[in-house]
Amino acid sequence: MRSITCLFLLAVTLFSSNCFAARVAILIDDIGNHANDLTALDISGELSYAILPYTPYAKPFSTRASQLSRDVILHVPMEAISGKALGPGALTSDMDKQALQTQLVEALNDYPDVIGINNHMGSFLTQKVVPMAWTMEILRERSLFFIDSKTTKDSQAQNMAKLFGVANASRQVFLDNIPNEKQMMFRLKQLIHIAKKSGSGIAIAHPYPETIKFLPNAITALKEQGIELVPVSELIGDKPMQLANQTTAE
Repeated sequence: MRSITCLFLLAVTLFSSNCFAARVAILIDDIGNHANDLTALDISGELSYAILPYTPYAKPFSTRASQLSRDVILHVPMEAISGKALGPGALTSDMDKQALQTQLVEALNDYPDVIGINNHMGSFLTQKVVPMAWTMEILRERSLFFIDSKTTKDSQAQNMAKLFGVANASRQVFLDNIPNEKQMMFRLKQLIHIAKKSGSGIAIAHPYPETIKFLPNAITALKEQGIELVPVSELIGDKPMQLANQTTAE
């Protein structure tokens, strides 16, 4: 009888100490081009942010986010299959090791508050083992983590991150590929399903006006489903997470 009582008390303690069924992170990409991007910091909740290097509002955003103890990472432009224009600070396949690493180090030095990076576009470069190895070498030296935005299913980025001992994760859902409420709710439900099945999930969103309007309701919906919204740094591990079966985005 005593053992049964002890087991009951232990179960109660474990349940009360972790009332959430799963954890998710929402990372808002493409921060820095517009003054309105700063409004993303007004949303109550543990959102995370990825700033584009050398954009007009990247530094003030990074400083303010750090003051609010929000996770900020560098959204590093990387070469895409489509050949889209990349913007300043980009890493491309025609760079040698010195050029690529110098470009990355200079950008990281300019934003000392960042705690990791993810790829902006990158459907071509992230497939390339050697440039990804050079990238991970810098991240290892600086104890920064890597999040694979998974703009291609053939990405080698996490394989190289694991090889170099760089903490890493990947996104499962693009929340606002189509930025209307119906489609974003559909993607949110995907995220919830993934999180409940595997215990965690990462979504990427963007600072579109429609997304900024949608996110407070999304955060409420997560809580109602027993899912905790956490900083993306809390979901970083050394194993890649399963990619949701959906169209990728650049």
